[in-house]
Amino acid sequence: MFYTVYLLEDQIDKSWYIGYTKNLEKRIENHKLKRVISTKRKKELGVIYCECYINKKDALGREKFLKSGAGRKFLKKQLKNYLSYN
Repeated sequence: MFYTVYLLEDQIDKSWYIGYTKNLEKRIENHKLKRVISTKRKKELGVIYCECYINKKDALGREKFLKSGAGRKFLKKQLKNYLSYN
């Protein structure tokens, strides 16, 4: 079993949601079915980035980092080509 840290982007307003889960498919389904409070009002969410970890503690640490200013800066640099297409 592994843990996934993921980044969702709302295709309409380009806002981001960063989270972690043990089951990415089920978590994405919950986002789409409006079962997640943080993304309930978002219309078109799509996964644009994810990382996998064996250890839950590592995944939680990475999620916390990616939610920080430095983490968002890292993501923007990592996704430079993707973001230039949008």
